Amino acid sequence: MLNKQILPLIVLFTLFNLSAQVKVSGVVIGEDKQPIPFANVIFQGSIIGVVSDENGKFYIQSDTFYPNLVVSFLGYKSKIIPLKRENLNIDITLKEDFGTLKEVTVYSGRIKNKGNPAIAILKKIWRKKRENGLHLYNQYELDKYEKIEFDLNNVDEKLKNNKVFNGMEFIFDHIDTSTVTGKAYLPIFINETVYKIYGNNTVPKKINEKLIANKNSGFQDNQGLIAFIKQLYVEYNIYDNYIKFFNKSFTSPLSKLGPQFYNYALVDSAYIDSKWCFNIIFYPRRKNELTFKGDFWVNDTTFAIKEIQMDASKSANINWVKDIYIEQEFEVINDSIFLLKRDHFMSDFSLNSKDISKGVYGKRTTLYDNHVFNVKRPNEYYKPDVSHSEEIYHKNDDYWNQNRLERLNKDEVGIYEMLDTLQTVKRFKELTDISEILTSGYWNFMNGFDWGPIFSTVGYNDIEGLRLRLGGRTYFTKSDPWRVNGFVAYGFKDKKFKYGVEGKWLLTKRNRIIVSLGNRRDIEQLGVSMTTSNDVLERNFNTTSIFTRGDNEKLSDVHITNAKLSIEPLKNLEIRVGSTFKTLKSANTEVFSVDYYDENGNIQSEVKQTELSIAFKYTPGRKPWGLGVDQGGNRQGRFPTFYLSYTKGIKGVFDSNFDYHKLQFYYEQPLQLGLIGKSKLYFEMGKTFNTVPLLLLNVVPGNQTYVTARRIFDLLDYYEFVTNQYTSLHLEHNFNGRLFSKIPLLRKFQLREIIGIRGVAGSISDENKAINASSVDYVAPDRLYWEYHVGVGNIFKLLRIDFSFRGNYRDVPNATNFAVKGGIGFYF
Repeated sequence: MLNKQILPLIVLFTLFNLSAQVKVSGVVIGEDKQPIPFANVIFQGSIIGVVSDENGKFYIQSDTFYPNLVVSFLGYKSKIIPLKRENLNIDITLKEDFGTLKEVTVYSGRIKNKGNPAIAILKKIWRKKRENGLHLYNQYELDKYEKIEFDLNNVDEKLKNNKVFNGMEFIFDHIDTSTVTGKAYLPIFINETVYKIYGNNTVPKKINEKLIANKNSGFQDNQGLIAFIKQLYVEYNIYDNYIKFFNKSFTSPLSKLGPQFYNYALVDSAYIDSKWCFNIIFYPRRKNELTFKGDFWVNDTTFAIKEIQMDASKSANINWVKDIYIEQEFEVINDSIFLLKRDHFMSDFSLNSKDISKGVYGKRTTLYDNHVFNVKRPNEYYKPDVSHSEEIYHKNDDYWNQNRLERLNKDEVGIYEMLDTLQTVKRFKELTDISEILTSGYWNFMNGFDWGPIFSTVGYNDIEGLRLRLGGRTYFTKSDPWRVNGFVAYGFKDKKFKYGVEGKWLLTKRNRIIVSLGNRRDIEQLGVSMTTSNDVLERNFNTTSIFTRGDNEKLSDVHITNAKLSIEPLKNLEIRVGSTFKTLKSANTEVFSVDYYDENGNIQSEVKQTELSIAFKYTPGRKPWGLGVDQGGNRQGRFPTFYLSYTKGIKGVFDSNFDYHKLQFYYEQPLQLGLIGKSKLYFEMGKTFNTVPLLLLNVVPGNQTYVTARRIFDLLDYYEFVTNQYTSLHLEHNFNGRLFSKIPLLRKFQLREIIGIRGVAGSISDENKAINASSVDYVAPDRLYWEYHVGVGNIFKLLRIDFSFRGNYRDVPNATNFAVKGGIGFYF
């Protein structure tokens, strides 16, 4: 999901010597005045070049002055444009010249693969496919420097005169021009990080990316924003068939599938670092596919890539991102080993794809140096750090001047000075507060206290009617070692107050030992999750839903007290031990009964229960951030989740009613499937041993709202199926517009196709049936229940509509066999 923190940014930084610099922008067209997409534009006598986009537009810049610009495209005569020492914006017309084509046949801009020398070189690249040198040694270590920048782009006089910037006019003294797009931009954030990486490739493989230093300016306290950008720009290998980012799988131009998706042309050759290299341009064969246009330089003997630059196709089905630019440089060690030296990734985040639309550049530049191989270190070198010293965030300027792998130019040094000054401006602080509200849901009401979540302030259900909720949390810094959260709510129909409060304390940063204690009394929709949760302040959307089908009266009055301790003995492995006492009863006995027969045959309407529990949660690949009690993590859904819990119900303690055991397990896995899109898999199973009443059983989660949700069954009512043992599976696949892109009338809307299926099987014991005196008839899906859905997503980039169908149990009284449900979300 697209994180709302994005204020979008970035653009290629460079120290410009205006007396020698040349900038050229324009459009390449044919004699028929139609644009020529993917034309090669290069400064004559250099290796600095670009490829025009789908509309024939280009922008090229160099700090060194070159007198001529060469523009070429297969099937057209090359044209040399004389340049002056000034910025140019020109239209370049190419004349057709098919007679010059001897080795490559061109038709309508498409290049045949047969007889194409570029394809012959590409095949040699495949045969000598490179492995990253880091993986060919038993041990390795290196220095890594990373710089992240955010910049407002398309800055013009209208933007400068906007009232939003009253009192902040001085920031426009720092406007610069992007070397990639030629647009004016204004830096609003910069973050620098130095790492020392230790890797061990012997079994078991280990890697420790040790954080050495971090410095930022702009939104200093928003580590979530920094983490979010780092999640978007994950590491990738251009030799892989697919390059994955923004939860998409782009076909790599070096993929063996490349000739099916790209046109290739050999256009130049030159020396790079004393090695003779060929220059090959590539561009998409079709629109609306996840592809790139660009060029690469490849060595003529090792066939290793020396440099590559590429832009994502503008017609690619991706939201909120107008441009994506990638640039990589490699150091070729020998015939079989290469090392990545520099990686630059830039995105132009914008509400629409119009050239004049304003947005934000988001850029990550990473450099690698000082490689050392086969030096074995003690085991602690390879163990990931579970905590960081505050000193990391307070290194002085002398340290940074000595440890940057790429020096800041004077404009970037100015960014720090400008942004530090900006922190003192009242108007900027107000804008920062608004940003924090949108991204966190909390408003900093006063020093040390945040009000929120503000989006939970108003709700509605059939028991409470209109529900108002006031909540808040203590918040002094992002690294608070303790935090208290709480709320008070009032229902205007039942005329009752509800409340909840929980405190958490981080006892030690190593292994993250946290203790917490909480108490809540509230109205809750139980039976909407198979997995038992005793989190005190967990909120359920079903209790605040205005738009529902049928009644929403099967709500429970919950009074719960919970104490727990959590620890992370290994990275991304969390172990929780807790004790809970809870009192459960119907929120309105006139419409919903949860009665049961006790051991004496008497009807009881309330459950009092004491529980002890232990749970294990493992999320390999998750990258957490934060030093305090609340820790964030990457939310892009790239990592699997394994969860196992055991709960022991203890009879007699605090008048507890039942003795039982509950065992539950779930596995969740996102899957990137290349050309055909992405899938989500969720598997769960569990069993409750011994005899318990309705509110302690495993209820198959239903959904009586008109909003689709994960891990539940859209066509089941609440408490339609009740089990004491169950197995369920959820599968969903998003084609990312792969099918709709083939339909001309639908292609421009960039809709996305969704299919899914859900199933559950389970049983309920006769002993559990025997004590039931509630208004719910126990029915278990002893014969597999399943439902399926087809949907259309990315409607106006936000909406999703699902059409759900019940696969069986269609003749059950009052069964919902079909439903239309919607959803909203920010997705790339």
